[in-house]
Amino acid sequence: MSDEMKAIVRDLGFGDLMHIPLLRVHHKILKELANSFKLGKNTLKIGYSSFIVRPRTIGAALGLNASGDLLPQKVNYKDLSEDNKQIFRRFQGKTLKNLIDEMMTIGVDNEQDCLMFKRIFILYIQMAFLLPTTINKISPLHLAPIFKMDTITEGNWGAHVLNFIIKRIIDYNLKKKKGN
Repeated sequence: MSDEMKAIVRDLGFGDLMHIPLLRVHHKILKELANSFKLGKNTLKIGYSSFIVRPRTIGAALGLNASGDLLPQKVNYKDLSEDNKQIFRRFQGKTLKNLIDEMMTIGVDNEQDCLMFKRIFILYIQMAFLLPTTINKISPLHLAPIFKMDTITEGNWGAHVLNFIIKRIIDYNLKKKKGN
């Protein structure tokens, strides 16, 4: 990323994420973590101890905002303005690789391109790091925050990530029950 892009990322409140190395976590470890997470109490039981997972814990660990209003979880296409429908269609079905390619080629010389870079970055960071899924395409969950760019830095990213983790553990547990 150019220095200008890095400055934009810092202004968005994601500067600390630039210092976290990309981790490849083995699927078995993720299963063990999911099985060790106690829903309802948001407690991760590990070995001899346990700790409560809170939005502020996630925020502190990742250097993200963990206070303020919750970020939107879903976006209803029918409720979007025509401009936002165009943005929705632009990103619909895109992959992580598409986002990386677009992020690295877009200029940030004018306000419109700068805003588009911010949207692309928010989608990228969610898909690659904060809200990864096994499907390598942008989902409505990933799209929802990019329509609130004027308040994106004030959004409660700690709660957004925690809600995602809880939803995925619930889905995992339901899938596990069906398999038995």
